[in-house]
Amino acid sequence: MEVLTYSFPATKKIESQAHIGVVGSGDLEIIMKPSDKEYTEVTIRTGTTGFNDTWKSVLERFFSQNEVSAKIKINDFGATPGVVSLRLAQALEVSCNVDSIKK
Repeated sequence: MEVLTYSFPATKKIESQAHIGVVGSGDLEIIMKPSDKEYTEVTIRTGTTGFNDTWKSVLERFFSQNEVSAKIKINDFGATPGVVSLRLAQALEVSCNVDSIKK
C-alpha cells in the first residue's frame, strides 16, 4: 500500500462533504470535506505503486480548473486517470452547486 499526499492552492469554498465511488476493481472512493484553509489537501491510498507522476498530473489539471478548498481522501483500486477525473468532478458536484461555489 502506498500513501501519496499533495496540496494545491485554493480560492473557493465548498458547502458540504461528499462520498463518491467504491473501492473496487478499477474504481476508487473519494471523500471530500470542506476546509477553511487556502489550499486543498489530497491524501491517496493505493495498492498500485509507481504512478506518482500520473497522480500528480491528473490532480494538477483538475485543481487548476477547480480551486476549491477541501480535505480529500482517495482510496484507489487501480482506477484509470479518466475515472479519477470523473470521480473528482462528481464529488465536487455533490459538495456544492457548481454555480454557487463561494469565493
